[in-house]
Amino acid sequence: MDGKNQFKLRDEYGKETVYDVLFTFDNEETKKSYIVYTDNSLDDKGNVQVYASVYYPGTDSTKLDPIETEKEWQVIEKILETIQEEVRAQTGDSGNSTEGNAA
Repeated sequence: MDGKNQFKLRDEYGKETVYDVLFTFDNEETKKSYIVYTDNSLDDKGNVQVYASVYYPGTDSTKLDPIETEKEWQVIEKILETIQEEVRAQTGDSGNSTEGNAA
């Protein structure tokens, strides 16, 4: 992570993509740190693509691991829904929803 709320990853074909960090959080139950991020692309329904992974704060590594359990996804989705509701309430906009994806 570069400290600018962005990071870059290379895919298996060597293509580099810049991602914007939406938020990070630690979960005491799982003892893991999570990162939720986007490349600001849209899916076929017009929703912003959002991804989530396990990450390792305090290191220079951009190594991300996949979310392993449905319970972990439920926590992330609940946080995303809460954030979306807050943004809509502030802007008065129904806006596009986000669609979660594993990394």
